[in-house]
Amino acid sequence: MSLLNRKNAESFLKDYANQVASDLMRTNFDTLAAIVEKILETKKTGNRIYIAGNGGSAATASHMANDLVKGARVNDHVGFRAICLNDSTPIVTCLANDFAYEDIYSIQLRTFAEKGDLFVVYSGSGNSPNVVKGAQTAKEMGLTTIAFGGRDGGKLKGICDFCLIAPTPCMEQLEDMHMLYEHAIVSLLQKQLVEFYND
Repeated sequence: MSLLNRKNAESFLKDYANQVASDLMRTNFDTLAAIVEKILETKKTGNRIYIAGNGGSAATASHMANDLVKGARVNDHVGFRAICLNDSTPIVTCLANDFAYEDIYSIQLRTFAEKGDLFVVYSGSGNSPNVVKGAQTAKEMGLTTIAFGGRDGGKLKGICDFCLIAPTPCMEQLEDMHMLYEHAIVSLLQKQLVEFYND
């Protein structure tokens, strides 16, 4: 006996993809373009970009750091000075154990960040205490804050300078959109940097 009805599965998967594609086009692309502009400004000033998230959003944050450091490297010029704050298991677990889990990003920002840097967070709910506290700390320190959120944006929407909400109530699908936003950002950065370096 088959474990999967292939015809039903194919139909479900097509419906899933169609739903993501349809909802994706309701994105506020003006906000996404403004975020790209801010990231470019951060490179021009030589400041750093700190990125963070939890769970699947932590994976997206890590992927963004990878793409900014390497993927946005154009014409043998160095990439962006991007650091993912959830990448170091020893640091994250030490801070969570010795202080509190909600402090893991704010303590790192106070240790490493400077005024003019950029703090980017990914959060489906926008209410995770560690990213909320991180965003509050970043604002206090004079960093620009960017949130990629979902649903109503949560607490992050009222804190961050930019908040791009994936237009879907489904956590899996909003995380799909966050990853697409990330790759779209890097693709546009590559194009803009080629033009910049060739001027």
